[in-house]
Amino acid sequence: MIKFFLFFIMMLFPTIAWAEEPLLDQPRWSFELKTGIFDPSIKNWSTYYGKKDIPEYAVSMAYSFKPQIEVGAGVGLFMAEGSGFEVFHGTAAGRVTYDLFPLELFVTLRGVVAEDQLLVPYIGAGLSRMYYHEKVQGGQTVSGFADGYLARGGVEISLNEIDPYAANGMYDYYGVFRTAFFIEAEYTHAIVSSIDIGGIAYMGGLRFEF
Repeated sequence: MIKFFLFFIMMLFPTIAWAEEPLLDQPRWSFELKTGIFDPSIKNWSTYYGKKDIPEYAVSMAYSFKPQIEVGAGVGLFMAEGSGFEVFHGTAAGRVTYDLFPLELFVTLRGVVAEDQLLVPYIGAGLSRMYYHEKVQGGQTVSGFADGYLARGGVEISLNEIDPYAANGMYDYYGVFRTAFFIEAEYTHAIVSSIDIGGIAYMGGLRFEF
């Protein structure tokens, strides 16, 4: 897992060297709000909880060394409620609630080549710690965490280029240099007792650079 993360960082440096030098007045921090659906890797998930995916909510903060590379951290929340079987024991149960709280550290490589770029593709990878909590009504509670890794990719759509007037207002009133809408997919892998509690998330959200 650590070797995978280090290998990804090493692969970034040649690409970064090719990118244009940033302007002097560039935002260093970014904040993202996102939501979407999470498709768990747990087998027969729909048997436990009645549907194949669950809603996800997440936030992240990152620091940009250059417009093309940033490091950051994020936290997410997944919640599901169903009946039938316990995920970790595979035994019959009553009402079951399952909560998942992933914490992430990541590096992102962004395809920035111009200041007025409308579309910015990006890829990223990092480490994840996923805290889980499963409770059976009137029965047993199972909780803990699993360490794993993640990989993501997506594209940003610059709202500055779509509506420059609103972008100027965001800067004047809130100090936000750039606002973008983005869509992404993220794969997470984390094992607990031979069970992969990771999965694939499909997300959309807003990014604010300041």
